[in-house]
Amino acid sequence: MKKAGAGNFLAMDLGAGSGRAVLGRFGERHLRLEEIHRFENQPVEIEGTLYWDALSLLREIQQGIRIGSARVKGNLSGLGIDTWGVDFGLLDQKGHLIGNPVHYRDERTNGIMEKVFEIVPRKKIFQITGIQFLQFNTLFQLAALKFRGWPDLDRAEALLMMPDLFSYFLCGRKSSEFTIASTTQFYDLKQQTWAYDLLKRLGIPSHLLQKIIPAGSIIGELEKTILPGQKRKIPVIAPASHDTGSAVAAVPAGAEDKPGEWAYLSSGTWSLLGIEIKKPIVNELALRFNFTNEGGVAGTCRFLKNIAGLWLIQECRRIWSSEQKRELGFQELIREARASEPFQHFIDPDDPIFLRPADMPKAIAEFCRKTGQRIPRDRGSISRCIFESLALKYQLIRKQLERVSGQRIEKLYVVGGGARNELLNQFTANALGIPVLAGLSEATALGNLVVQAMAMKLIPDLEAGRNLIRKSFPLKAYEPRDQSRWQDASGRFGKMIGRANCSG
Repeated sequence: MKKAGAGNFLAMDLGAGSGRAVLGRFGERHLRLEEIHRFENQPVEIEGTLYWDALSLLREIQQGIRIGSARVKGNLSGLGIDTWGVDFGLLDQKGHLIGNPVHYRDERTNGIMEKVFEIVPRKKIFQITGIQFLQFNTLFQLAALKFRGWPDLDRAEALLMMPDLFSYFLCGRKSSEFTIASTTQFYDLKQQTWAYDLLKRLGIPSHLLQKIIPAGSIIGELEKTILPGQKRKIPVIAPASHDTGSAVAAVPAGAEDKPGEWAYLSSGTWSLLGIEIKKPIVNELALRFNFTNEGGVAGTCRFLKNIAGLWLIQECRRIWSSEQKRELGFQELIREARASEPFQHFIDPDDPIFLRPADMPKAIAEFCRKTGQRIPRDRGSISRCIFESLALKYQLIRKQLERVSGQRIEKLYVVGGGARNELLNQFTANALGIPVLAGLSEATALGNLVVQAMAMKLIPDLEAGRNLIRKSFPLKAYEPRDQSRWQDASGRFGKMIGRANCSG
């Protein structure tokens, strides 16, 4: 196998709560990471609409590029941007941004799915796109603009998903990278292009869409005005521009890991649990369980389920910090959860009540009340309820994955910021009854960097990139414990889900 070459690449990784610039230094046998710039990503609500502050984010991206270039004395080999999925910006005929992009948690898509299904049945949309139904998917955001007469859609000449938008700002080239395009729910799996007929039936203009390019494409060169005096041309590269696509590209699966027999959990604000396969799975069972087929790197497909993840504890922490008038640390909440009595309360993390509540602890109490459970009264019991419920939801999804794929999952890789949560990792191993290997809290940046290096021919393929990651960054193993108690809890959790669905 060929060795990796040497180079310095910059990953701009933007999540729903924060962004970071990560410098990756590639050697022949190792990869070193350095976080050089971190910034908040806070939405702004104006007159009832929730927006992303896109220009503030662009300023921070540019600042990260300047810091990165200075760190390597102008020898940047390339840079790439990944972000969360589904959201987009609209450009006018002069290429100017039309307003700020709207946040996926905005309420404009409430009730839109049902209106869309009156025109195109749910089953038909899934047959075309293979995508999980979530009310904030790009398809439903555009349908909301169309149905509610927002003028932005009529003025627009181009639509760019968020990472494509920021890349455009950096190099002046419009494109749509494959992994992020696949999250829209109007990418046609069979035709391998935009689902033009679907958009036409909904009255959504398709001339706004850009040419789809694969992960690892060179989009253009960084504008000289961003780095005045820079002599070396810096390629702007499309990594797996969807952050989960980059995170999965970094999963350090080895040659002994057979496809379909290992799963990944990208754990952050959202939990993305799935398997890596070669061909999409689009059938009645996948539709019934609401799974999604998203684009991956190097001809792979990410067959997965989106689960409300650490958003639950993040929102609780925000409320509690405000009440305490001090910043509560996550480790403090984890310690309190560890000390609390187990299996006293369960929630369904994906219940609509948790999408955007004003007060998450009160929303959890209300869910427990409506499902006939005791109400958790303190931070520890609420935090433990969240962590146990997430682990039990992962087990439920694991069983569904096995039914749909026909594979037996024997191992789980946990990557992303949630990989640092040792209590949740152990709960996950206990609930699933299989080994859990956790680490790579910066998996998204790692995957971003590896795909950039592949684009510039420093790494020959994805397997070599994963081998390099495995050699460079250790993982921690968690073995299952307390199997009988967790199996009992799993049964109780399943019954609670049923009660919640009936009461909802």
